[in-house]
Amino acid sequence: MTSTQDTSAAVAHFAGRLAFETDVADVHDDLAAGRRFTLVDVRPQEAWDQGHVPGAVHLPKGKIRLRAEQTLDRDVPVVTYCWGPGCNAATKAALELATLGYEVKEMIGGFEYWVREGFPYDTASGRVHPAPDPLSAPLHTH
Repeated sequence: MTSTQDTSAAVAHFAGRLAFETDVADVHDDLAAGRRFTLVDVRPQEAWDQGHVPGAVHLPKGKIRLRAEQTLDRDVPVVTYCWGPGCNAATKAALELATLGYEVKEMIGGFEYWVREGFPYDTASGRVHPAPDPLSAPLHTH
């Protein structure tokens, strides 16, 4: 491969992505470490009831403008998530929150990859501890 890439442009690109994106492993580690942020599930009620990340706040995408002020602390960073890589509701929600003045990141991979990495999630009937998917997480780490 012949390279003519401007490395300063690459640095700016990837630093920009990391400034506004995080992944499920980092969110899991940040929650375990007690880092202060609000994790926001933007999926519909039915999806929330089916399962959600422990400690997340439910703020459906269509309700953000109406409920953000009553639900979120402006002094605490926000991380949004939706179903997974095929869903851009978390991106839309992050944009909406940013326009409202919140510091916000998107959790790439969404709920799908939270479950695939074997992290626990809550349902209406209790906590679920899924086995990690060997295609997305090493089996020996959980």
